Amino acid sequence: MHNKRQSRRLLFRTISRTATVALAMAIIFVLTVVATQSVQAQTFNVIHNFTGGGDGAHPVAGLTIDRSGSLYGTTWDGSMGYGTVFRLASTHSNWIFSPLYSFAGGNDGDNPGARVVFGPDGRLYGTTEAGGGGTLCFFGAYIGCGTVFNLRPPATACKTALCPWSETVLYRFSGGVDGGYANAEVVFDPTGAIYSTTAFGGKYGHCNAAGEACGTAYKLTRSGDSWNEAVLYNFGQVRDATEPLGGVIFDNAGNLYGTTYEGGYNYGTVFQLMPSGSGWTETILYQFNGGSPGEYPVAGVIIDNLGILYGATTAGGTGGGGTVFELTPSSGNWIYTVLHSFTGGAGPEANLTMDAAGNLYGTTVADGTHGYGSVFKLTRASGWTYTSLHDFTDGSDGGNPISNIVFDANGNLYGTTSKGGTSSNCYGGCGVVWEITP
Repeated sequence: MHNKRQSRRLLFRTISRTATVALAMAIIFVLTVVATQSVQAQTFNVIHNFTGGGDGAHPVAGLTIDRSGSLYGTTWDGSMGYGTVFRLASTHSNWIFSPLYSFAGGNDGDNPGARVVFGPDGRLYGTTEAGGGGTLCFFGAYIGCGTVFNLRPPATACKTALCPWSETVLYRFSGGVDGGYANAEVVFDPTGAIYSTTAFGGKYGHCNAAGEACGTAYKLTRSGDSWNEAVLYNFGQVRDATEPLGGVIFDNAGNLYGTTYEGGYNYGTVFQLMPSGSGWTETILYQFNGGSPGEYPVAGVIIDNLGILYGATTAGGTGGGGTVFELTPSSGNWIYTVLHSFTGGAGPEANLTMDAAGNLYGTTVADGTHGYGSVFKLTRASGWTYTSLHDFTDGSDGGNPISNIVFDANGNLYGTTSKGGTSSNCYGGCGVVWEITP
């Protein structure tokens, strides 16, 4: 199993791999538009600096926003080293930070690497990469194979910022055929069942030096007070997709879509899982083969109302720093198009966000003017125009964001950085939550 101190988005591995992979120079797919970076005209603010204490450290995933504009997120580390879930509530004049839960390791969760999301019952649901008591996941010492959990708010209104939520571990992965290293956020079907992926475990393949299997797509179904897991698909068969890091999404027909970090031609894939009788059938929609089309999709995909998929790779592209791409269904096939190529150390590792006008937003890990990542917008017009909204310096503004983008009702953007900030309690900084006001 991966080092307990590695982020869910495998930041350091990605930067190293990006720097060493040789780029294929043949341009296989035509870029729609590569526009020059425009002048930044937004207001950037840090609304919370993590200290590495009770508030946590290293938010390696993005945020969820509720109807009141409150922000919810996770940190990889915390005062006990196992991570936290937090809330930031706006009072219009400032932001009030509330720690909602601190993980304890062991049978509890350990190191949440994905953001939390609201379920149909109003509770927060998430995953942890480690903890949970699984006995097949080791790195020097036993750390466990990950969990799926939920948090419910206090039964009565709380008048202070210190109002912890109650945690329930819904499932503990063993690291065997049920999967291990639960590193992706969850989604729900209309019945309230939970779907996601594990990066390792399952039935097939040896995807790393430890001999671990290549990952699963799974479903959790509630039965009374317990949750039962079913593996929908085992990755890692011959020339199959391997190591799904970005979770899954549904289309209107009930099919699932996602990406794998490796597999196919060894540079990653985009896949579809279609319900078929009592099981699910996998179709690989695209296999990355290195170079200009992009390499190693860590992020998952999103889908628009036309059924077009949008995603990103953390490496490759004509600039070597990753890509943003689309996959368009056409007469039973899928047409792959690169929308933008980044120039830098590592591109996006979190899912993109689309606004009501069809524009795309995201973050890069180690791209940008200073090499510590950026917030970007791709504007849909006759082609796609790239705009940098902020280039991180790894100083007080943060650095190396592995974050999605969320909007409030006024169009303000919010996200996190995994490093940087003003605290000296963490090597390289403990990370921040930021706001961009148009």
